[in-house]
Amino acid sequence: MYGKKNWFFADGYLPEKINNGPMEAHEALMLFNPSSMPVEVRLHIYFSDRAPFRNLALRVEAERVLTVRLDHPDELGGTVIPPLTQYALHVEADAPLVCQFGRLDTTQNAMGYYTGVGYSE
Repeated sequence: MYGKKNWFFADGYLPEKINNGPMEAHEALMLFNPSSMPVEVRLHIYFSDRAPFRNLALRVEAERVLTVRLDHPDELGGTVIPPLTQYALHVEADAPLVCQFGRLDTTQNAMGYYTGVGYSE
């Protein structure tokens, strides 16, 4: 079995939306389910200055990838992560997943894409 049931990403910070090109600044969480069964996920979002959002429900179908744009409340059940606010993620799954966190920063003309290293167990 590949993956882990718990993933943590400590460096969330939605970049400023500066429109200086065709790409939109954002952060995304990629969830890969390599198994033959669907996986139910609970996403918990923690902040430095407010109470966490807990138990946001996601489902990753068998042998599929689900990408969640963290700046799109409709992909988070209506939950809004405020821009320019420090946050961290805990992905809690009922079966092992492989997860990755990414940020597209377009605040400069030479945009950058970062992947955050997650801790899993």
